[in-house]
Amino acid sequence: MNQTRRFYSFRSSSTLVVFVTLVVVFSIFTPNHIFINERNIAALGKLFPDLGIIALGIGVLMICGEFDLSVGSVLPFCSFIFAQQMIADFSPFVSFFVSLLVGAILGLINGIITVKTKMPSFITTLGTLMFWRGILYVWSKMMPMSIRTFVPSGSPFQKLMAGNLNAYIPVQVIWFAIFAVILSILLHFHRFGNWIYSTGDNRDAAHAMGIRTDLVKIICFMIVGVLCGFSACMQSVRLGSFAATQGVGFEFKAISACVIGGTSLRGGIGSMTGIFLGALTIPIIDNGLILMRVPVFAISAFIGLATILFVLLNNYIERKTR
Repeated sequence: MNQTRRFYSFRSSSTLVVFVTLVVVFSIFTPNHIFINERNIAALGKLFPDLGIIALGIGVLMICGEFDLSVGSVLPFCSFIFAQQMIADFSPFVSFFVSLLVGAILGLINGIITVKTKMPSFITTLGTLMFWRGILYVWSKMMPMSIRTFVPSGSPFQKLMAGNLNAYIPVQVIWFAIFAVILSILLHFHRFGNWIYSTGDNRDAAHAMGIRTDLVKIICFMIVGVLCGFSACMQSVRLGSFAATQGVGFEFKAISACVIGGTSLRGGIGSMTGIFLGALTIPIIDNGLILMRVPVFAISAFIGLATILFVLLNNYIERKTR
């Protein structure tokens, strides 16, 4: 299967159908059609990229045949580093790049442990999820930190990370689109993308062809770490503070978004188009059900059910298209 066909996969087509259906249903059944209200759409544009940007990286890693559950602690850890750097009198831009570096290092650690010990990445990153969260809780003492003094509203860095292009288009949406395009080019139109698919599909065969599969996996882990660092800074600027509970639950929502987007849990199958749509579908479900006044716990149940149904649907499509 060539890269173009992967880009326009049957799996992503099914996700698109469901996404459009959800938009239509919520547009009709939310009170006063508030779902399609400009203010609600603008609010969605500010909120969903926090998770969506991370989901893009998680999707690439899943195609490579690995998981990363540690994003739920890497994100607040990077946010804490970002806040601490500014308190230490570094500029927001310097603090930002330090946070990206920290994210890359944490991703590197996940990758090295996984490939060198042959430990399943599910176990590796579950361990680092709890380890870094514990370190963060002790280090930060669970105390929030305001950063509004260092990144005031209207400042260049604030506009860059959490500003608005106009009344209804927040800059976070643009960042999400930029990362989607970059990773799409990498995954579907670059040699490294072939290596990712080959490694996820059959690691031994890829290694026999001369692909450095361990390095490919490590780089994919680092991509996730960098995206966590970026999302951490973006979220902190939007909120105006650091909180140790940032990113809680992101690890499972990101994987659900990728699964809904047609990414295989076994690796080697997926597309950036599908991941992009999946990253939009999860917040659409959240927002639509909240507006319909569905209890919060029921929303989690709905997302869990949707994830299972999409796995069954994608498996059915895969059997039919063989």
